[in-house]
Amino acid sequence: MSTYTAPLADMKFDMNELAGLKEILGLPAFAEIDADTVDAILEEASKFATEQIDPINIIGDRKNSPQWDNGVVTVSPEYKSVYNQFRDNGWHAMPGDPQYGGQGLPNLVNFAVNEMWRSASIAFALCPMLTMGAVHAIEHHASDELKQKYLPNMVAGIWGGTMNLTEPQAGSDLTAIRTKAIPNPNGDGTYLITGTKIFITWGEHDMAENIIHLVLARLPNSDPGLKGISLFLVPKFLVNDDGSLGARNDLICSAIEHKLGIKGSATAVMSYGDHTGAIGWLIGKEGNGVAYMFTMMNHARIHVGLEGIAVAERAYQHSLTYARERIQGAIIGDAESKTTPKPILYHPDVRRLLMEQKARTEALRAVGYYAAGQMDIANFSTDPEKKKKAQAILELLTPIVKGWSTESSIELTSAGVQVHGGTGFIEETGAAQYYRDCRITAIYEGTTAIQANDYVGRKTAREVNKATGDVAFTARGLYKEILAFANGLAADAKLGDIGKILKDATQALIDTTEWVVGIYGTDPANAHAGSVPYLKLGGIVTGGWLLAKSAKIAQDKLAAGANDGYLKGKIATARYYAWHVLVQAEGLKKTITEGGSAVFGLDEPLF
Repeated sequence: MSTYTAPLADMKFDMNELAGLKEILGLPAFAEIDADTVDAILEEASKFATEQIDPINIIGDRKNSPQWDNGVVTVSPEYKSVYNQFRDNGWHAMPGDPQYGGQGLPNLVNFAVNEMWRSASIAFALCPMLTMGAVHAIEHHASDELKQKYLPNMVAGIWGGTMNLTEPQAGSDLTAIRTKAIPNPNGDGTYLITGTKIFITWGEHDMAENIIHLVLARLPNSDPGLKGISLFLVPKFLVNDDGSLGARNDLICSAIEHKLGIKGSATAVMSYGDHTGAIGWLIGKEGNGVAYMFTMMNHARIHVGLEGIAVAERAYQHSLTYARERIQGAIIGDAESKTTPKPILYHPDVRRLLMEQKARTEALRAVGYYAAGQMDIANFSTDPEKKKKAQAILELLTPIVKGWSTESSIELTSAGVQVHGGTGFIEETGAAQYYRDCRITAIYEGTTAIQANDYVGRKTAREVNKATGDVAFTARGLYKEILAFANGLAADAKLGDIGKILKDATQALIDTTEWVVGIYGTDPANAHAGSVPYLKLGGIVTGGWLLAKSAKIAQDKLAAGANDGYLKGKIATARYYAWHVLVQAEGLKKTITEGGSAVFGLDEPLF
């Protein structure tokens, strides 16, 4: 079994060289934070992830997963102990706003630290992730009274938080929601909530004193569509005016799910109002619930993308450890190995699998960190044009980070199982857990198809300026920047092969984007038939661009006298990515622009 070690060199490189950490730390909002502070945070987070969280990952998966008994869910003692340390050491509060007890760090720094939590144990890290998502929604949309009453304890991790959307008959289609809210007859301004919600991550557990549920529900005589859905804050325990916990609310966890992966987290079926009705407080205005929940959803989506990055990294480390230790067979092309056995690391295809894991994971991380940096600029820059551009890039990259990263993690953790051979299929080696754990990431918080539909529709086709026919920066602008960089790199004496492949791939993406824009108005179904491949194409090219930039930066540093094996590795991974991943772009272009009709090739009776 391997031990997780945070890839600090790659994290710091991406933060400093690609995501603009220096510029971000220079913003007024972060005047009290410097590079040394960031380095210290990363170092301490790395230790906590390795020493505390990583050891409980397998415990929650196989030895002591959450248990349900008559509505009460208990987690393993090991999980509870680590959560208490996590909370008491201030890690839970780190992403929060200082006015509610948070530390006010840049999103980019939080993103890097959260990668460590998710690599060490995705199931454990889901608990603080969902709580902070609920914090964001309350912070942006609730009344000052609700903020002051609930946010300090939620930010600190004393209280947990959840999001309650899905119902048995209402998955991705929120218009089918049936949970009801009626004004409380006692006239105190509260509402009585009745209904059932399913798939509620960490919906019930004993690690937090209270759990604050954000619940989508319909008021009487509301619009039957999305505009008729409102958002309510429904605590597990009612909170007294002095902040102490009062009576148990009328809600209960009626069951927890038995799952393929993330077994260390409790996925609950929540029943509201089995007796008198669960007491809830309206957040914001009636009918705006879905819009408010998307504040939480957008936060969650980019962090679920981070889960894909993190688990891919953990699987790679596991594979590499095994490949360095396992001796099996003579190495093709290495006569010495017939008499002096070498580990499987030297087998050509094992090297390919490991390079696939390493290069693609680094590409995923580069895109994720770049997006996190854009979030900071969009939220905190004092330059209106920079804010506008950063927001556009962030909106474009959010479905890529979520959809492409999670789909890639499934392939990369599968490659990790393959490196192990037959032993990878056996649970004792641990390789299979990463494969199982990451499978949900392409489903929850909006499936890959939902992300791809957003990328094709709202982020590409609908950004057309009717007056000029041009497409907003979210599409053509970024891709033109990538093409300009590729043209310059293609002339580089040492990196020209990477530049040329990136140039061809980017042109394929630009051509495909023009096709999507051109056909969307008359044949949107055809465009959406290729939406997932189009999302993949966007991710591949964006990742290739940032890896190519990394290679150029590394080469310049080496030419200036640096002697760093890590920098040489950045060039090697960029070259592998170009020849093995970027070259797929032209095929994806053909699939998207010419393969749509094949999707509709069978009539329903023939399926």
